[in-house]
Amino acid sequence: MDFSFNAEQESFAARVRQFARERVGPRAAEIDTTGVFPRELVHEAAALGLAGVTIPEAHGGGGRDYVSYALAIEALALSSATLAVILTVNNSLVAEPLFEFGTPRQHEQWLSKLASGQAIGAFALSEEQAGSDAANQRTIARRDATGYVLSGRKVWVANAEAADVAIVFAKVEPAAQARTITAFLVPMDSAGLRKTPSDSLGVRGLGCMDLELDGVRVDAAAQLGEAGRGFRVAMRALEGGRVAIAAQALGVGQAALEEALAYARQRIVFGQPLGDFQAIQFQLADLATELEAARVLTWRAADGRDRQPRASVESSMAKLQASEAAHRAADRAMQILASAGYRRGSTIERLFRDVRAAEIYQGTSEVQRMIIAEAILG
Repeated sequence: MDFSFNAEQESFAARVRQFARERVGPRAAEIDTTGVFPRELVHEAAALGLAGVTIPEAHGGGGRDYVSYALAIEALALSSATLAVILTVNNSLVAEPLFEFGTPRQHEQWLSKLASGQAIGAFALSEEQAGSDAANQRTIARRDATGYVLSGRKVWVANAEAADVAIVFAKVEPAAQARTITAFLVPMDSAGLRKTPSDSLGVRGLGCMDLELDGVRVDAAAQLGEAGRGFRVAMRALEGGRVAIAAQALGVGQAALEEALAYARQRIVFGQPLGDFQAIQFQLADLATELEAARVLTWRAADGRDRQPRASVESSMAKLQASEAAHRAADRAMQILASAGYRRGSTIERLFRDVRAAEIYQGTSEVQRMIIAEAILG
């Protein structure tokens, strides 16, 4: 079994690491403090091919494999969880399903713009009554003579502040089945669409908004994929998104571990470095091991996304392990730094808040366990 990377993967990851270190890292605390969507960094990232990493070059993307994508997202998240998540939404949740399920006309209208960074995408699936139970959509799409009229409310729509287009999921009426949904491409400047900011504990600057759709009209060509098969579009998007969120969590967890290691080396307690105490050494060893195990699962899921028709179980395993290992890393790192980490504005305090979301968005840990359990019991 070969865990090495080829020259192109290594080179791409190195360029992203340099960008993250030199351009993203110095801005991370500011993004968190202000909560302002980092448009200029998104544009710089797009220039490196990070807006459509896996989209074919013919459509404006980088044409890279999913392992390269996972490496890039981890490198970005090591500096800023916010920028990493912005790009995972644009890549996995918008550009990729648009490429897979979109028509040539939709590709021409949106795909190259999204993949090149000329446009930003959002993914509007969650509702107050449709989070873990994503199929329980209350947003309605009513047919008329020229297309559809959408009405309803979406919550926690990442990138919505800056997005040009969103994939919106709605139940078409009259529907043959109560839980049958369809996906639509909705321009964010559509009449009847209103945005309300959603403030969050961590990953601030993500441009999260709640969306009110009050008679938003789209033509029939806005339908993405088959009518009544929107749930398939959503699950396929989330399959890739969970690989990316696993990579994002790894970046945050690794950053927390590095903060703890640096502190353990320089902090003198009872006349010796904190890292000389076995109690601290064992904690650090456990965190490094858990993160490395999650990293291998993430690479396996990324490779599966390229090679297999479906990689839903692999992506759920990766997200579950990576998000929970990263949470433990941030928690233990804060304990090791003690009051220095608990201080508002410290790096660990930001990482602690940022990493918690990885166990919630794109499917909670409980949902991942349901997916895994169904597969192993079936």
